[in-house]
Amino acid sequence: MVANRGEIACRILRACREAGHPSVAICASNDAGSLFTEMADQVVLLDGETISETYLDQEQIIQAAKDTGATAIHPGFGFLSERAEFANAVQSAGLTWIGPSALAIEKMGDKMTARQTMRAAGVPVIPGEEVEEVDETTSLNALRDASTRVGYPLLLKASSGGGGKGMRAVHDPADFDQAAAGARREAVAAFGDGRIYIERLLSGSKHIEIQVLADQHGRTIHLGERECSVQRRHQKVFEEAPGPTMNPELREAMGQAAVAAAEAVNYVGAGTVEFLLAPTGEFFFLEMNTRIQVEHPVTELVTGVDIVREQLRIAEGEPMSCGDLMLRGHAIEVRLYAEDAANGFLPSIGPLAVFRPPEGPGIRLDTGVREGDDVTPNYDPMLAKLIVWAPSRPEALQKMRRALDEFVVLGTTTNIEFLRDLCDATPVVNGSTTTTTIDELWPNGWNPPAAPLLEEAALLAAASAETLGLHRHQTSGATVSTNNGPVSPFTTVQRRFP
Repeated sequence: MVANRGEIACRILRACREAGHPSVAICASNDAGSLFTEMADQVVLLDGETISETYLDQEQIIQAAKDTGATAIHPGFGFLSERAEFANAVQSAGLTWIGPSALAIEKMGDKMTARQTMRAAGVPVIPGEEVEEVDETTSLNALRDASTRVGYPLLLKASSGGGGKGMRAVHDPADFDQAAAGARREAVAAFGDGRIYIERLLSGSKHIEIQVLADQHGRTIHLGERECSVQRRHQKVFEEAPGPTMNPELREAMGQAAVAAAEAVNYVGAGTVEFLLAPTGEFFFLEMNTRIQVEHPVTELVTGVDIVREQLRIAEGEPMSCGDLMLRGHAIEVRLYAEDAANGFLPSIGPLAVFRPPEGPGIRLDTGVREGDDVTPNYDPMLAKLIVWAPSRPEALQKMRRALDEFVVLGTTTNIEFLRDLCDATPVVNGSTTTTTIDELWPNGWNPPAAPLLEEAALLAAASAETLGLHRHQTSGATVSTNNGPVSPFTTVQRRFP
């Protein structure tokens, strides 16, 4: 059973089909008829309307697995994927949990515990301090004292945090109290846990993560790195493998540190160890994601390893099938969102009246939507992940540009133009990106060039006019189009209309 939805559900269901395993999907009523539900052998419609009543309802999901005869549950990412209590409940119900142990999830899911565990395992951690929660006043006082020892600038982070929630950068001691109180409130609201710790803010750093795999036969390996430095509000936008500035010695050092991190918690399955790479060449443990990552496809394309299939093998007790690490070519992924990049990246909704992905060698699209679907505000606005592969990084970047130029989505606003602009940005081209690249490139927010927008609007208007039959005319007594039906705008969008 796949306890998820959207594109990651589609990805897992395909892996199940290839492995010869019958599959079960679960869905809320507003997901009925979605692409992922049509890919499963069985579908269970969940009772309830909200996310908490459906995709986060542990008891209902486990009961659905029992009722359909499922023997294992794959949580995907998000939702219940990093809930130790869910992993425990699945196993207590006599089902196989396709992921690491509940204890490993618990140790790595709590950021303060993870830092302490990594420190004990000899994995370098970002300088900082953990403060145990007593009460709000006492904890804030302890954090304030710790801030003087850690030094400024610093980062306040929620111990149970993720996705940038409960996180505040502080550059001036005068702003500390307000930032700490705000981070704590956000952490309580998002995670029900107000514990906050402090890390030194490492400016100019790269975000590098290492993919690890561990089976039940004592073998733990790494599959190289992904660079995910290009972020907006701590959310990754542009990911690639291998890292453009990585060298073999650094790759091996970071890979061995990631393996040590996994072994420190007896990790089994697929996981990702995230590091910050400072301008000095030093690297520091950031966190471990105890699940499949959104950006796993770039690693698959450069290693040839099907990570989801390996998860299934490992959960079944088989040895992993991977050999020695061999990196081939370069892969880049961008995340296509239904959002208005020119309006503060506000989520957008509407029908996918046209959804025409690019095609060609070396192009992969992981998506859970198709033409005709509606984009609603109920879930994350990510529509798809566009991934390209080429023999070299410059070729991969050029292929991504071409793919984005070909990608056509009409009916809802997307970030395609922003992503296309990003591919031409100097730090992206030369591989010098850091976690602050987007803020530095567009400190006042991104806005598309006016001229291309006007040209695009004119072309679309003209194409639409011809579709409605308003642009037909005759010259020299001959009809320009002999088609009795409407003309697709995609046959005319490149014409130069008078």
